[in-house]
Amino acid sequence: MRCLVVADLHYSLPQFDWLLSAAPQFDLVIFAGDALDIGSMVDFRAQIVVVKRYLSLLSAITPVILCSGNHDLDERNPEGEKVSRWIGEMRELGIACDGDSLTIGDTLFTVCPWWDGPKVKQRLEEQLRAAAAVRLKRWIWVHHAPPANSPTSWGGKRFFGDVELVQWIKTYQPSMVISGHVHQSPFIADGSWFDRLGDSWVFNTGRLPGRPPDYIVLDLDDGTAFWLAVGEEGQCIDLKAPLQRPATVIADPPEWLTSLDRIVDPILARPASATG
Repeated sequence: MRCLVVADLHYSLPQFDWLLSAAPQFDLVIFAGDALDIGSMVDFRAQIVVVKRYLSLLSAITPVILCSGNHDLDERNPEGEKVSRWIGEMRELGIACDGDSLTIGDTLFTVCPWWDGPKVKQRLEEQLRAAAAVRLKRWIWVHHAPPANSPTSWGGKRFFGDVELVQWIKTYQPSMVISGHVHQSPFIADGSWFDRLGDSWVFNTGRLPGRPPDYIVLDLDDGTAFWLAVGEEGQCIDLKAPLQRPATVIADPPEWLTSLDRIVDPILARPASATG
């Protein structure tokens, strides 16, 4: 199974366009939160309408997993805690989202909501406990914030990760935790796009502006993880080996991976007469 991992697109429509073009190459797309941008000049309700349309198109191409991030919260639950109502509505499209588990082959995916208070946190803890009882050979969590005190949550001056997540990882030891949230971690000294806590691999795609977005590819059958970002050398790690730093530079990428760099902007590719 080959999984494309993105996060923190923050309503960048060129990046969503790229994602639609790249999706046919993959068995699964994992979107680790922050599809929207609370700082955008575009009305939040309009962002939701547009992103829902993209996700509808994406889910028609390949299975999709989507968790909420802190930019995706659009209402409060009865306890007054912020939640993402619109992401829950994506379940109608067959997208696995906050609170769901999805089994594909020998892999169980658990989709974690962004939690803003004790009630949602409690539900997440119950969700992890229930999933642990039926875990498979491979158990992957999708959780927007990376763990605290990990290079994947290093911001340059301090860590921005989730303290509770560290304890949950120690308790359950999932195979992988897929995150985003801390944009600069892979690009600064002492930060990284990958880490390992016990037996659990941890990933953070990072975020730079431009197209394509920074992304990770998990080749679960081959046991390899690739990381690619604009202006950076592509890197890969062996998921079957112990943690080693630095990652290996991708010297001989497979054809399906190099083809992703050849995806052009469909708007820019049209003849001038077609653009008006």
